[in-house]
Amino acid sequence: MQPENYHHDMDIATGDRAAYSGPLNKRGGRKSARFNIPADSSNAAASSAAEDYVEITLDVREDSVAVHSVKTAGGIDVEDPELALLARGLEKRSSIGSSVVRNASSKFRQVSQELKRLASLTRRPHPVGRFDRTKSAAAHALKGLKFISKTDGGAAWAGVEKRFDELTAKTNGLLPRSQFCECIGMNKESKEFAGELFDALGRRRNISGDSINKGQLREFWDQIADQSFDSRLQTFFDMVDKDADGRITEEEVREIITLSASANKLSNIQKQADEYARLIMEELDPNELGYIMIENLEMLLLQGPSQSVRAGDSRNLSKMLSEKLKPTQDHLVKRWYRDFKYFLLDNWQRVWVMALWIGIMAGLFAYKYVQYKNKAAFEVMGHCVCFAKGAAETLKLNMALILLPVCRNTITWLRNKTKLGMAVPFDDNLNFHKLIAIAIALGTGIHGLSHLTCDFPRLLHATPEEYEPMEQFFGEQPTSYWFFVKGWEGVTGIIMVVLMAIAFTLASPWFRRNKIHLPKPLDKLTGFNAFWYSHHLFVIVYSLLIIHGIKLYLTHEWYKKTTWMYLAVPILLYAGERLIRAFRSSIKAVKILKVAVYPGNVLTLHMSKPQGFKYKSGQYIFVNCAAVSPFEWHPFSITSAPRDDYVSVHIRTLGDWTRQLKVVFSEVCQPPPTGKSGLLRADFLQGENNPNFPRVLIDGPYGAPTQDYKNYDVVLLVGLGIGATPMISVVKDIVNNMKAMEEEENSLEEGNRGGNITPPNASPLTNKRKSGPGSGRHSFKTRRAYFYWVTREQGSFDWFKGVMNEAAETDHKGVIEMHNYCTSVYEEGDARSALITMLQSLNHAKNGVDVVSGTRVKSHFAKPNWRTVYKRIALNHPNSRVGVFYCGAPPPVKELRQLASDFSHKTSTKFEFHKENF
Repeated sequence: MQPENYHHDMDIATGDRAAYSGPLNKRGGRKSARFNIPADSSNAAASSAAEDYVEITLDVREDSVAVHSVKTAGGIDVEDPELALLARGLEKRSSIGSSVVRNASSKFRQVSQELKRLASLTRRPHPVGRFDRTKSAAAHALKGLKFISKTDGGAAWAGVEKRFDELTAKTNGLLPRSQFCECIGMNKESKEFAGELFDALGRRRNISGDSINKGQLREFWDQIADQSFDSRLQTFFDMVDKDADGRITEEEVREIITLSASANKLSNIQKQADEYARLIMEELDPNELGYIMIENLEMLLLQGPSQSVRAGDSRNLSKMLSEKLKPTQDHLVKRWYRDFKYFLLDNWQRVWVMALWIGIMAGLFAYKYVQYKNKAAFEVMGHCVCFAKGAAETLKLNMALILLPVCRNTITWLRNKTKLGMAVPFDDNLNFHKLIAIAIALGTGIHGLSHLTCDFPRLLHATPEEYEPMEQFFGEQPTSYWFFVKGWEGVTGIIMVVLMAIAFTLASPWFRRNKIHLPKPLDKLTGFNAFWYSHHLFVIVYSLLIIHGIKLYLTHEWYKKTTWMYLAVPILLYAGERLIRAFRSSIKAVKILKVAVYPGNVLTLHMSKPQGFKYKSGQYIFVNCAAVSPFEWHPFSITSAPRDDYVSVHIRTLGDWTRQLKVVFSEVCQPPPTGKSGLLRADFLQGENNPNFPRVLIDGPYGAPTQDYKNYDVVLLVGLGIGATPMISVVKDIVNNMKAMEEEENSLEEGNRGGNITPPNASPLTNKRKSGPGSGRHSFKTRRAYFYWVTREQGSFDWFKGVMNEAAETDHKGVIEMHNYCTSVYEEGDARSALITMLQSLNHAKNGVDVVSGTRVKSHFAKPNWRTVYKRIALNHPNSRVGVFYCGAPPPVKELRQLASDFSHKTSTKFEFHKENF
C-alpha cells in the first residue's frame, strides 16, 4: 500500500499539518508523518465515509532515528503492543560517528510500509500477538538463547541417554541435580547455570525433588533442544522467575546476572550486579511497577545489535569472493606447481638466504672432503677423515654466523638506516639463530662420531707400514684409546660437546617455558633463568673452540688453522654490542615515574625518557633490575608512543624473574582504597615523600616487525593477551599523529590568515608535506587500522583502558577500528551469555561504556572468525597493501599466515604477515 498525498516517497508535516520537504538528516526537531490507511476488506463498508490516519512523531538526529509517539487521527495514543514493540525496535544507534542516516526518505518509506500493516490492526480487537520475527532484528534474536551448543557436545539425545545410563548406574536410575550439567553436555564452569536450568524445568512440571528419571530427563531435553524462540524465551524466563509467579523482580534479575557473570568468568560484573539489575529494571519497567513480564524481556531481546555488519559489505561481492576462495579441483601436478609458485612468492626472502647459506656450507664441506681425500691421511683413515674435516669446516662457519642474528644493535641499524630490509628477512633473526644451532648440532655429531668411531680405531689397528705417514702428526703409534682423549684436542672437544648439549637442552621450549615439571631441586633446570644462564656458557665454548682449532692433529702451519679467522669479526661485533649495552644503560639512567600492578599479574612501569632516546612504535627494550638480578636483561615491547614524554612497558609475570620483579615493586605500591579494584600503584611526585623504587636500567630500542606499520595503507593489528603491547603503542602513535595533524592544520589556518608562517612546533610530518609532494605520505601512509585484541580474562582490559578510551574519543574520522574479544564469555547466542549481551547493549546505549571491557570499545564474545575478518578487509580495501602484525601465543600463527597467503593470491588485496619474535 502507498499513502495518499504521496510526495517524494511521503509527505512530512509539522504538528499543524503544514507541508514540509527537504533533507531529513539535519540535527534536532521532531517530525510527524501522516499515512492514509485504507480500510481492511472486512471493514470497508464501515469506514468508507472516513479516512483513517496514524500520526507518527519521529526524533531525527545525526546518528539515530527514534519513534517519539504513535497516535490516531484523533490524537489518541496507540497502545497496540505490536506498534509499541516496533517503536522500540526502530531506534538505530550507529557504532561509528560517520555512519549517519544517509537515506532518510528510504527509511521512512520502509517504516510506513510496516506501520500501515500494523495500524490496520488497531481498528479491530484482537488478542495480543507476537512480533513478526522474520523481519528486523528478530532474525538476530532467533539465533540467541541456545542452551546447548555444539561446542558443549550436546548434539543428540542418544549421547545424553548414554551419559544418563553411566551416571545413574549406582543410583537406581535417578539423576541427581548435581550431575545434570555433565549429563546434558555442559562444561564444568556451567554447573551452577545448569543447576538453575534444572530447577526452572522442574518448577514448570511441578517436580520438587533433586533427582529425575529418564522419562523426565527426556522432557527436559526436548524443551532445551527446542529450536522455537518462544520455547527458549519461556525457559530463560522461568530460570529468572524463581517463584513462578509470572513476574521478574529486581532481586531475581540480580541473581541471574550474578549467575551469568559467574558462568562467563566476569568478576567485575558480579561486583556490580546491583547496578546492572537497576539498569534493566529502568529499561523494562519504566512505570516502576516493581516487576517485568515476559513481553518486556522479549522486547529487549528483539532489539537489534547495535553493531551489525555494515551494509557496505556488498552481498554480491562477498559471494563472489567466497567463490574465488574455494579450493579448486585441479590436476595434482598443476596444484603442486601453483602451491610451489605461491610459496616462492610468499617466502622469496627466506628462500634466497637459505639457499645461499646451504650453498656455502655444501661448498666448504666439498672443498675439505676433496682436500683430505688427496692427503696421506686418507690411506689410513679413509672417508671418515674426509667427513670429519668437512663437518668441521661447516662448524667454523656456523659458530661464527650464530652470533650475528643476536647482534640486535647492528640489525636495528641495518633495518632503520639501509634498504637491506627489502631483501633480507630481519624479522626471522631468531628463527635463523635456532636453525644455525640445529646445523651446529648435526655438524658436531658428524665430526665427533667420525673421529671417535672410525678415525681413531683405524689408527690404533693400522700396521706399522700403514701408520708410518702418520708419525709426523701423532708421533709413535698409540696403543690405547686414552691417547686421543687425554690430549688438548680430546679434552676441549668433549667439554664443548657437554656444554653445548646443556645449553641446547635448556633452550628447548619444554624446558624454557616450564612445560616439564621436575622434582625439587631439579626444577631449577626449567624456566627462563636456566635458559639465560646456560646460554652464557658460550663464553667457555668459544674459548675452548679457539684452543681446539689451534691444537690440530693434521695441520701444523698457522695460516692453515682458520678457526680464529672465522670467529674474529663476529666475536668482536658481539662483544662490542654488550659493551654498548653496559655503557648506554649506565649513562642514560631512567627514573621510575609510575608503577601499577593490574589484574592478571601485569606490572606496568612508566619511566622517564633518557636524553636522546628515540624509538618507533612496535620496537622493544631490554630491562634490568639489580634488585632481582644484576646480570639478567629481559626484552619487553614499548607500550608508550614516540610522542609521549615517558617510556612505558607492561610486564606479565610468567617466569622466575618477572615474578620476583613484581614482588619487588609491589612492596612500594599503595594498596587500593576501600571499594576500589585490586590495582596497586605508586607515583613519583616532585617535592613529596616518594617511594623508594628499585633501580632499573634499560637498553635499546631494538627493531621489531611492527615498527614498519607506517609503510602500509591498511594495517591489521592482532594481539593475544599480553601480546597486545606493541599494538597498543601503534594505536597510541596513530592517535597522537591525528591530534598533531589537527593542531597543525588549525595552526596553519590561523597562520595563513596572518601570513604564510610555519608554526614553531610543527611536526616532522607537516614539514615533510611542505618540503615536497608525497613526502608526507611516505612518512605516514597508514589511512586505516584494524585492532583485534583477544584475551581470556576480563581484568586484562584494565591494562590499556585509557588508551582504548582515548582512541575512541579522538578518532572522529574512523581511522582506527577496535575490537575486543573476551574468550571466557560464551559465544553470542548462547543462553549463558544472553543476559550479558542485553546488559552490554543497554549500558553502551545509556552510558557509552562496555560492561565487559569497561571501555568505550564494545567487546565481542568467544574467538574471532579470522576468515571473516580478512574477507571484510579485502572487500573494504581492494587493490591495497595490508600489513598484518601479530604478537602472542603460537596457535593462531598458522591460520593467520595461511589466510594472508590465500587472500593475497585470490583477491586484489595483498596481505603481508609479520610475527613478533623475542
